[in-house]
Amino acid sequence: MTDLSTCKTLNDLLTLALPDADTEVAEAARTRQSQLTKPPGSLGRLEDLAVFMAGWRGTERPRIDRAQALVFAGNHGICAQGVNPFPQAVTALMVANFEAGGAAINQLSRVAGAELGVVALDLDHPTQDFTQGPALSEAECLAALHRGAAAVDPRADVIILGEMGIGNSTVSAALACAIFGGPPEDWVGRGTGSDAEGKALKARVVAEGLARHAGLAPLAVLAALGGREQAAICGAVIAARLARIPVILDGYICTAAVAPLHGANPSFLDHCLVAHMSAEPGHARICAQIGKTPLLDLGMALGEGTGAALALGVLRGALACHNDMKTFAEAGIG
Repeated sequence: MTDLSTCKTLNDLLTLALPDADTEVAEAARTRQSQLTKPPGSLGRLEDLAVFMAGWRGTERPRIDRAQALVFAGNHGICAQGVNPFPQAVTALMVANFEAGGAAINQLSRVAGAELGVVALDLDHPTQDFTQGPALSEAECLAALHRGAAAVDPRADVIILGEMGIGNSTVSAALACAIFGGPPEDWVGRGTGSDAEGKALKARVVAEGLARHAGLAPLAVLAALGGREQAAICGAVIAARLARIPVILDGYICTAAVAPLHGANPSFLDHCLVAHMSAEPGHARICAQIGKTPLLDLGMALGEGTGAALALGVLRGALACHNDMKTFAEAGIG
């Protein structure tokens, strides 16, 4: 199956024919790196990023002419358990702030040269409390996943992903713990300002959710414990993969959102980069589990795609060096 829109069940995602990076083009880009006016390897990960982009975009000298930033927003029934110090109304207020250009992601997207789109997902209808039942039905999860996929611009050269949703740090801890294991305490953090007592409550709530939904397959975990913005992020990641568009995931919430995809098939994330190491303690554990090293470590934990926007600047720098530096032959050196 090659068309995400034809997936009628979550398990249908496993039948998608996922394109791979072009290894011959990537090797050609690697060869170019060896000919540029610098010692081999001296640009470190910038060299790897250029080769990564070349392979996925299918051209030895890729450029970012169009960058898309997507922020997905949702509300969560788990907030009924008191896991967040702020009311759910803040989600809609922040969406309005994004749309008015007043948030951090607006400024960083502008500086990074990314066109920002905000997708609010049924904010007036939060998911169900996952300690009482599934957060989403399969149909609801698929609907959100398809909305995420539909938001992807097929003309984009790279997509950066972010999120907004009061309560979603608890959701992230639940998803990560369900997929990767370990005690809930390893996965919960401060979120938007929880103190030690609040973190302990979050851990208890996650434990209750995991006990209720034990034994599920990874994609079923997405519906049982996730939210609409998590499902939309997964849809965007898959749609980008089908179009061979590289993705930059933001921080803890984004990487936890795609944990069920990794659990179902690790290759779902081959075209993804992790932007930055979040200050949320569970993020380092997720990155280790999925085998990805974040590009930046700035002590950030805001979400919104802010770290991904900053990482886009690094990616642009990598391609500028790759494409526009002279080779030794061109420079008449050696």
